Amino acid sequence: MDARRSSPTPTTLLLGLLMLAWPLLVLFLLPQGGGVLLLALAVALVSWRLPPGYKRWGLLLALLVSTLALLGHATLGVRAWPVLINAALLILFAWSLRHPPSLIERLARRQEPELPASGVRYTRRVTQLWCGFFLLNGSIALWTALYADLSTWALYNGGIAYGLSGALFAGEWCIRQRVRSRIAHDD
Repeated sequence: MDARRSSPTPTTLLLGLLMLAWPLLVLFLLPQGGGVLLLALAVALVSWRLPPGYKRWGLLLALLVSTLALLGHATLGVRAWPVLINAALLILFAWSLRHPPSLIERLARRQEPELPASGVRYTRRVTQLWCGFFLLNGSIALWTALYADLSTWALYNGGIAYGLSGALFAGEWCIRQRVRSRIAHDD
């Protein structure tokens, strides 16, 4: 494999860090009147990372965000960003369930191209689990965007949500190791 393709570029790392730091950026910049600026930054970050065939979605997002700003709802648009991210991930994961292979199966096949039928069933269940997570997490993010103060919004979306996501990922990894061990032992 080409080393350049497997290593993220400095620009990619910076964009990833900015996206992860979004709740902190909002917490510090939104009270300074940076709602429109933050919305523009969000659209730029997402549009930059979209694959070429999906650039029209970036334009649609820019139009939506511009409309929110013009209507005086820039703050809501900024705070709704985690809701949009969770919705997009939910749609992506759910779409892969309707149009197999599931997203988790695709990822698993990168390391294990000859995935057994039990592995396919397992990856489908994990994809369903992530769908549930994105639905629940997005719902809580929506509640914080609409009803919570900015500090609570930032705490949930910039800390608790990341912790829950990490815990789900780590828990699934541990279960996967047990399942793989049991399958190897049964063979």
